[in-house]
Amino acid sequence: MSVFPQLSMKPEVREHLSNVYTRKEVVSELDKDEVFEALLSCLSHPPLFTCLRASTHLHPLQEIQHRLEQHLAQKIALAVYTHPQLPDVLLLPVHGPRHVELLASEVIVGAQCGNAVLRGAHVFTPGILSTPKYMKVDDMVSVFSDIEGKCTRGAKEFKGKKVFLGNGISEVDRSELFCSDGPVKGVAIRMTEPLYQSPSFDGVLTDEVFLQNLPSVVVGHVLGPLPGERILDMCAAPGGKTTHIASLMRNQGTVVALEKIRSKMEKIIQNAKMLKLDCIKAYCCNSIHAVSSDPTQDANYSADGPPYPEESFDRILLDAPCSGLGQRPNMTYSWSLKEVCSYQPLQRKLLTTAVRLLKRGGVLVYSTCTVTLAENEEQVAWALKTFPCLTLEPQAPHLGSEGMQGAGLSCDQRQLLQRFRPELAWRGARFTQSHDSLLQNANTDTIGFFIAKFIKNGKKCTQA
Repeated sequence: MSVFPQLSMKPEVREHLSNVYTRKEVVSELDKDEVFEALLSCLSHPPLFTCLRASTHLHPLQEIQHRLEQHLAQKIALAVYTHPQLPDVLLLPVHGPRHVELLASEVIVGAQCGNAVLRGAHVFTPGILSTPKYMKVDDMVSVFSDIEGKCTRGAKEFKGKKVFLGNGISEVDRSELFCSDGPVKGVAIRMTEPLYQSPSFDGVLTDEVFLQNLPSVVVGHVLGPLPGERILDMCAAPGGKTTHIASLMRNQGTVVALEKIRSKMEKIIQNAKMLKLDCIKAYCCNSIHAVSSDPTQDANYSADGPPYPEESFDRILLDAPCSGLGQRPNMTYSWSLKEVCSYQPLQRKLLTTAVRLLKRGGVLVYSTCTVTLAENEEQVAWALKTFPCLTLEPQAPHLGSEGMQGAGLSCDQRQLLQRFRPELAWRGARFTQSHDSLLQNANTDTIGFFIAKFIKNGKKCTQA
């Protein structure tokens, strides 16, 4: 059993990341190994704060904060902070890792379920892989995550590599979990002593707060949408950034959200309805094909859905599909190096479409939730070389670090980028300081994330 592991990954992927993070030009010779080890460690733990985006298009932030405090007071004594630079963000400290005694009865859950538990979720029935042979309702159990994917569903015990997540109370019998008709739906283990204490927000103030990572909220502000504009979110599911854009526009204008998987597209619609935003139009579409090949169409083309004429949008967000190596908490990463490196061509196709669809003078924001150089700074360098009409713009707010070296960008260009690097804040301080003093680290102890902001000027914008 392992309690506080580093992020587990294939040796080839580890070496690939190490080659970026241990170069002299990235960090000093003295602490290069420490920084890389800190990256692997922090990625397996949740961030210091849970970030909630408030629906300030419906209610003032202080009213939402007060209602959330009242709700939490019924369950747990937990402070709710406002963010000093983001006017629509509430922060809740995550307490942990806490000392929790192991119990004799063990429940094993899948890695994805385990990640959710570390961020405050209870254990739902689909996530359970193994329980004690005679587990009944109200049994106290210790919950572990199978981080290698080797536990057989329905097993009565598991001896493989696992990570302790905390203790909880069973709300179902074992016979209900592994019956031939499929498991019952709902919560199976209610976490009473989680390793990381963070409240569950399932069904809480559903039209007033939206659970969202802090860098993802920053993206919306960097895009800077204005009421009345026409904005495109190219890879929009599940709709967190889409709904944030619509909220910043005060629900005035049009936000087109594209998603190639229909079930995910429908989730965008659900979230828009839940947050009472009716300026969002969602379509099932692969964004690579979102631009029309008909040269006779112009930007005033009246059809609602894609494909769209060139220069149809005032602002475009491309939160690109990526290798996801910045997600937290993540105790195991099973992808091969080939899979990690497969996203660059797709991202470039999407960037090409975005440039074609953007109006002159319009803003394009490119973002990822990964830490690789190839999907971030190298893509910026490629875009600037390929499209002479693009220039980098300052970002506001700028809460992260500058871009990393190694992609051929100048110092001035890298300072215009925004890279969230939680490993720089991960030096053991989170285990010793009070949460009040740690509030200043809310901008650094986040998921790994990258943001670039471009403006399309009047130059010729064909590929070089």
